[in-house]
Amino acid sequence: MGDRVSAAEFSPEDRLRYRVKVKACLEALRQLLADQRFETERKLIGLELELNIADSAGCPLMVNDDVLKLIESADYQTELGQFNIEVNVAPHKLVGTVFRELEEEVRTSLNYAERRAGEIGAHIVMIGILPTLRNPHVTLENVTNNPRYALLNDQVLAARGEALLLQIDGVEQLTAYADSIAPEAAATSVQLHLQVSPDGFAPLWNAAQAIAGVQLALGANSPFLLGRQLWQETRIVLLEQSIDTRTEEIVSQGVRPRTWFGERWIDAVTDLFDENVRYYPALLPLLVDEEPAAMLARGDVPHLAELRLHNGTIYRWNRPVYDVARGKPHLRVENRVLAAGPTVVDTMANAAFYYGLVRTLSELDEPISAQMSFAAAEENFRTAARHGLVAELFWPGLGPVPAAELVLRRLLPLAAAGLDRWHVDPADRDRLLGIIEQRCITGRNGATWQVESVRQLEAAGASRDNALAEMTRRYAQHMHTNTPVHTWPLE
Repeated sequence: MGDRVSAAEFSPEDRLRYRVKVKACLEALRQLLADQRFETERKLIGLELELNIADSAGCPLMVNDDVLKLIESADYQTELGQFNIEVNVAPHKLVGTVFRELEEEVRTSLNYAERRAGEIGAHIVMIGILPTLRNPHVTLENVTNNPRYALLNDQVLAARGEALLLQIDGVEQLTAYADSIAPEAAATSVQLHLQVSPDGFAPLWNAAQAIAGVQLALGANSPFLLGRQLWQETRIVLLEQSIDTRTEEIVSQGVRPRTWFGERWIDAVTDLFDENVRYYPALLPLLVDEEPAAMLARGDVPHLAELRLHNGTIYRWNRPVYDVARGKPHLRVENRVLAAGPTVVDTMANAAFYYGLVRTLSELDEPISAQMSFAAAEENFRTAARHGLVAELFWPGLGPVPAAELVLRRLLPLAAAGLDRWHVDPADRDRLLGIIEQRCITGRNGATWQVESVRQLEAAGASRDNALAEMTRRYAQHMHTNTPVHTWPLE
């Protein structure tokens, strides 16, 4: 989303040409697959981490451009809100001590960013939703000054034709209207990438969908939004509503949302791109000069810019990615389920659990997609977002079971086996999965720590606003120790 584009007005002819071009890109993708042009051997993982910028009291600061100038690194870029930045970690081969190396790399990078941001009184906070955000912070004037964001905002509102509605029924209730997509900036995530072969894409995507609810239960870290306690992972419903191009009437007609879990298991990666083209009109119909068919005829590899841009405006929780590196096309599954934080080591534990578990489930003799319905996977996703570690999730052979019990009884051994198949260092495997185990035993993840801390502060007489600010301040202190969240004290 950070790519810069020129501001533009789109005519009906522009949209028609874009639709034709996207379909041409899709045909080129099919041809690349048929010709077996894709890279298959390099098992690489990557990481994108969205971050908040706050002052010493934990309140958001609209200074992302200033912070980026101080950091002076191409790894960092803007995000939607002026209180957001994103860091991209270079791909690593999934083997050996990869998680230890990633942990050290990310910690070093964030510590440097924190030091530079501190020169202007700013601090980096890695959390799903900054608890101190209020309505005045999520307005159009606080959207990052980038033509792409302005274009996206204009197109979403034009498609919708009316103000965006946030209506969330959780522990407390929230109803708010927004005249821009700025509330989306409140949600900060970690994206886990895994490069896969074309033949391996569908089994792995199906496995990732099957465990998305479990990921949410374990990693929930955004229980507060605009001063209200809502879902354990409020980020999910916020992202669904804050960029919804559908009015109430359109929803009732069964039109798919732009932020989408999906509706079926798949047999090939083209199933997802087909759905993208079939169901979704373009938000940003921007054309480039590349002609995919002509490039294929010359033996070159097209970048399929229009298809990739269109794909980037459909917010699947597990998104297909087509990309070209070193002149070779490849495919990735981009896992977008998890909130940022609480710490780097917690992030690595979440990543190890995910990469290990999808490896095992994608290689089962009886596919996970044959053992449970897609509707059950989606219901798990919704239930886990609401209730976190205490959510009752369905799992084949067990039926409904508390999320923590499911992980302890069934999924941790499968994740460990998958990491062994990746040839991950056993010491790293045990250390990181041990963090997941302790979260389940203690019942504490980022969301539960936040909620319990605020309850204690309110019981001691603090107002909600003061309790959230103090909790955020303490959260930031613990975050920088890099100790797992299940060990954080309740003061």
